[in-house]
Parts: sequence; C-alpha cells; structure tokens
Amino acid sequence: MLMRRFARILAVMAIGAGGFAGQSATGQETTLYAKQETPGHWLSEGWSTDFSRATIPFWDVTDVIGRDNIPWIDDPQFEEVSNNIIIPGNEPVIGFEINGDARAYPLRIMMWHEIVNDFVGNVPVAVTFCPLCNTSIVFDRKIEGEVATFGTSGKLRNSDLIMYDRTTQSWWQQFDGNALAGIHAGKKLKAYPSRLMSLDLFKQEYPEGQMLLPDPRRISQLGRNPYAGYDSTFKPFLFRGEMPEDINGMVRVILVQGEKPFAIALPKLSKDGKFEKDGLYFSWSAGQASALDTVQISRGRDVGNIKVVDENGNPVVHEITFAFAARAFLPDLEIIQ
Repeated sequence: MLMRRFARILAVMAIGAGGFAGQSATGQETTLYAKQETPGHWLSEGWSTDFSRATIPFWDVTDVIGRDNIPWIDDPQFEEVSNNIIIPGNEPVIGFEINGDARAYPLRIMMWHEIVNDFVGNVPVAVTFCPLCNTSIVFDRKIEGEVATFGTSGKLRNSDLIMYDRTTQSWWQQFDGNALAGIHAGKKLKAYPSRLMSLDLFKQEYPEGQMLLPDPRRISQLGRNPYAGYDSTFKPFLFRGEMPEDINGMVRVILVQGEKPFAIALPKLSKDGKFEKDGLYFSWSAGQASALDTVQISRGRDVGNIKVVDENGNPVVHEITFAFAARAFLPDLEIIQ
C-alpha cells in the first residue's frame, strides 16, 4: 500500500515541472568500471553523457521519472528571516554561512525541488536535499575552475538522488558528491559545512540571515510532506539493497565521512545530549520536526537539532541520513549506538 502511494506521489511531482570549502572538484584515483553496454532507453532519453566512463555498474541505477521532472531552482529569491510569518519555527531548514552570508533553505521547499543552484558569500554552491535518504549537502559548484549548474536526473542509486551537471551531463551522487558517469567520472565535489536545523534555531543563530522564498512552480505544495510515514516504514521506497542487521535501517544517523568514516545513531545522541570522538564534538537539542513523518511537516515528531564542531568550535561537514543509506554506500561503516 505504501509503495503504491509513493509511486503516485512521484507521478504527481513530475507534473508541471520546468525544467568543504574548496574551489573545485578534485580528481580521485578511481578505477573506471569495465566497459559495459549503455541501456538503450538512456540513449533515447537524449543524454549526451559519456557513458563509456563510469565508476559503477549501470544496473545499480534505478529509473524513476524523467530528467528535470523535479524542477531545480536556478534563480533563488530570498527575504530576511526576521520577516517570516508563515513557516512554523519547528520546521527544518538547511542552514549555513559562507563569508558572513547566512542562508536558510526550508525543507518544505527543498522537498519539491531537491537542488538550488546559488551563490552564497560570492561562492557558487549547489544546495541539495534527497528526501528518500534524508541527506542535505551543500556542494561547491566549481569543476576544474568552471562553474557548473546541477539538475535532477530522475534516477536513483541506493534510493539516493543522482544529479547531473548541465554542461557535460556527467552524473553525480548526491550522497557523497562522487561523479558516477561521464567525462568527470571519478571526480568528487567538495562540500561546505551545513546543518539541518529548525527555523527558530537558525533565526536565533543568524538573526540577519536570509531565507529562500517559494518557487511558483510548487507553491501549492508548501508545508506538505508527500512521503507521509516514510521514516517509520519497514523498508525504504525503491531501495533494492539489503537492510542492516544490527540497526533499524530507518534510524537517523549522523555521518562524518573522511579517511575513517563513522556515524552516531540519533537515539544515542538524543539520549546522551552530547558525544565526542576523534576531536569532534556532537550535541543535540530538541525543537526540530521530522520532515518525513506526518503529512504536515510542522506536525512531525521532534527529531531535534544536531551540531558538529571541531576542537576550535568550527563547523564540520556531516550529513544526517538513514542507516540503510549509510551502510549501502559504506558497507563497513561503524555506527555507534
């Protein structure tokens, strides 16, 4: 029943669609996948992607809806967060600051667009959100010195959004910024520290910050969660992998990637209130609604606010995702429970 409902949701979302602090993507020593046949329907979709270069087997990709049917935002508009009188204060936003420019991107908007191509503090960034994995990440849009813009491919891998850059049409994994196919295959986008936080907390920390305004293409959907009950379902929508055996796959975890990635289960952090590991400090406070619980986002259960900083109090790149996604991309990941 839940699966059929999600299928209808994606069909509705397709209607009426329009279209770390670094300076560039950096190459990685990545072995390209053995030469494989490109699915014919991808070619018929008009992709100009160089599919002869890929870092994954093509059968890992799940086709869902058409390219750009979830309409990214290229010309974001903002207002001072202090002017907000519409969005309830417990609703989640993607909040961050670059060069003194603080921005909030409400999930009630990101839920329906998934990518915002923006300039923050004069830095080109792609603000991204994948509802099926609950991952929100802010990427640097410079690739080899050129500013790229990103769109939604309509495809998933491990239930996570596959983005594409509109210059070369290379495919990029939203979960970690890795290029999967195309001329940039094997490269990795750099990310800036950002947080999923309540609007009230953002206003408290950045009283002069700016907040993203709704895009007219999805304004009628604002405040509504199209995936009601998703974060308490038994198995995530469109996920074809194996669920973890040592933890509920739909438990939120706070993931820090790097040379030795690790994650902390949200129930442990919310119970203890704080945690320290490898010079990183994690803290939790109440006040943020789950965007993937009830139909009305503001009525979602309280999953709280997470903060991750280093020994000097500087924000650290991290993501809040579901355990199933963390393990799908990082099979040997340590999850502290």
